[in-house]
Amino acid sequence: MGFPSPARDYFDGGLDLNRLLVKDRVSTFIMRVSGNAMRSAGIHDGDEVIVDRSLSVRDGSVVIVNLNGQMLVRRWHIDGPKVGLLSDESPLPVWLTEGDEVGVFGVITRCLHYVR
Repeated sequence: MGFPSPARDYFDGGLDLNRLLVKDRVSTFIMRVSGNAMRSAGIHDGDEVIVDRSLSVRDGSVVIVNLNGQMLVRRWHIDGPKVGLLSDESPLPVWLTEGDEVGVFGVITRCLHYVR
């Protein structure tokens, strides 16, 4: 027997990460990052990122992009009519050209960083 826990009055069904981190379950994915090209955005090698495919890409969005067959994590940069991709690897954007095959997989909304 004993006394009921005082915390019992505050129990709300447990922790639901989907409710906390995901807006649209159907269009949301978790992907693991390889490389440190986006450390300035807080994304490190081995981190998992939450990617929402339903969001529109805007200037400054951190995205998963397929550029000429290579999946990359980059910051989307718009300068007038030009679109470029920024990373920590270069201070200048890589400008997209008509010859590039580009597909945005989705916009990164969260980064899950492992703390040791």
